[in-house]
Amino acid sequence: MVLMDGRDGSSSPQPKMDAVDSNNQKRSSDSFSDAEKVENKRGGWRAVTFILGNETLERLGTIGLLSNFMVYLTRVFHLEQVNAANVINIWFGFTNLTPLVGAFISDAYVGRFKTIAFASFATLLGLVTLTLTASLPQLHPATCNSKDPVSCSGPNKLQFGILLLGLVFLSIGTGGIRPCSIPFGVDQFDQRTEEGVKGVASFFNWYYLTFTVVLLITQTVVVYIQDQVSWIIGFSIPTGLMACALVMFFAGMRLYIYVKPEGSIFSSIAQVIVAARKKRKMKLAAEDDGTVTYYDPPVKDSVLHKLLRSNQFRFLDKAAVIKEGDLTPEGVPANKWRLCSIQEVEEVKCLIRIVPVWSAGIISLTAMSQQGTFTVSQALKMDRHMGPKFEIPAGSLSVISLLTIGVFLPLYDRVLVSFLRRITGHKSGITLLQRIGTGIVFAILSMIVAGLVERVRRTRSINAGDPTGMTPMSVFWLSPQLILMGLCEAFNIIGQIEFFNSQFPEHMRSIANALFSLSFAGSSYLSSVLVTVVHKFSGGHERPDWLNKNLNAGKLDYFYYLIAVLGVVNLVYFWYCARGYRYKVGSQMGDFKEEKSCSDVEMSSKCNK
Repeated sequence: MVLMDGRDGSSSPQPKMDAVDSNNQKRSSDSFSDAEKVENKRGGWRAVTFILGNETLERLGTIGLLSNFMVYLTRVFHLEQVNAANVINIWFGFTNLTPLVGAFISDAYVGRFKTIAFASFATLLGLVTLTLTASLPQLHPATCNSKDPVSCSGPNKLQFGILLLGLVFLSIGTGGIRPCSIPFGVDQFDQRTEEGVKGVASFFNWYYLTFTVVLLITQTVVVYIQDQVSWIIGFSIPTGLMACALVMFFAGMRLYIYVKPEGSIFSSIAQVIVAARKKRKMKLAAEDDGTVTYYDPPVKDSVLHKLLRSNQFRFLDKAAVIKEGDLTPEGVPANKWRLCSIQEVEEVKCLIRIVPVWSAGIISLTAMSQQGTFTVSQALKMDRHMGPKFEIPAGSLSVISLLTIGVFLPLYDRVLVSFLRRITGHKSGITLLQRIGTGIVFAILSMIVAGLVERVRRTRSINAGDPTGMTPMSVFWLSPQLILMGLCEAFNIIGQIEFFNSQFPEHMRSIANALFSLSFAGSSYLSSVLVTVVHKFSGGHERPDWLNKNLNAGKLDYFYYLIAVLGVVNLVYFWYCARGYRYKVGSQMGDFKEEKSCSDVEMSSKCNK
């Protein structure tokens, strides 16, 4: 039995509410909750234009400064490649942890607009600080004319401290901007209408389109300026763009829709766990026989999908079972730490289902992180000329992955999906988890190919006998591994983004985006641990380690093979997690009801009721 809103014969009357329950999917079109759109009700594409403009300029600033950072650390700060890789990996990991804090602060206390505004100032301060490290001679090591930068003197404590301070400011900025930018854009549309749903879908398309354009510009134009013209100019341009982003963001203030914070979702999660534990001795029948009554009140107006009670993790259902004294005469919980709604219970179940799948994405992202570290080190020792005069910046090679994504995605959407749909019968050709798994396979193949190419490069370089370690071999030999990594991103990264945003409840989307960033944090720290361990233990007995600063003396190919082996183990783990995953099932709320299939178990087409 499910207690809803006092119309099921329960002795506990409830006040009249303009919302829906599991049997009556109707909602008053003019009802708004306290947590919903206030202060300004304009929104729409006029507001989103300013949000996208701010996002584009902000990413041009931060990515433009950091896309060539490995080269900056080795050439200007004279760090060895292992130390430079660890700085980048540790900082990148910390940066991807901060969105979890930013999402919590935004959803619980200050709201998305204020979080983005504060974070944008922190980002600008970080960019200014890093630009000063390139501009002021006192803030970077003295110029060294040696062809081998690592033989020059490194930074002193002050110089290295200022560098880290700038990176910390950037991390704070990322922590506020990354988890809130997409939800803040979605806030500008009313998803209870067909026009609003279409607007959100179009917003996602424009968001990722601008992101791809930003990457192409930063990996080519900005990196070229940094590499061939001046680090000062190359850093000043991104800093100026970030200042423009701030101006554009505040210029749209009168057009934005502002959503008030609804409180911490972590409290709701804790309440479900505590309530279920308090009723742990209660026995529930295998099937709902009507002997127990569940608390299922109307959901808030800000909730777009009412989740149906599922049979997975049924021990949590006890948190929603009504016992004597759990409800007040008004029909609300007397103690939220003893009674929670079915909606709150199912939201916790969503999190539990997602965590194993999320954890499996970390190792595949570890393979991706090598594009910005050791792939750049390889490129610096190869022939990067296109024609007699133009030399490709080492940091621009990742453009190959971006071009792969740009070419493959339209073919995938227009051709491959239709072909797979005829085979599988699935509307998307393959499920989201199958798409993520395919990306993991491409990550493994990329590392295997990277190892084979590095072995050929090292052999040719040793035979050439160049004292600087340069290899008479085109840098485009690195293309196959980068193309495979582009396919990995097209399947894995985009699949994960869609998976998290579709499987998390609506009000947890800031957390969903933060969790995705947390995957990158885990991969960065794992990569740093691997680099440190391999560097320390792979050498000895007068043998250089695999990641020796002299690439020809090391065994970088073995490192790539190690990541590939870890990828195979991870693929088995992912398959185990995915084969029994149950997709979120719910009913659409509001005036517009979108028909959706409700595939339940990953390996089955049955729907869990």
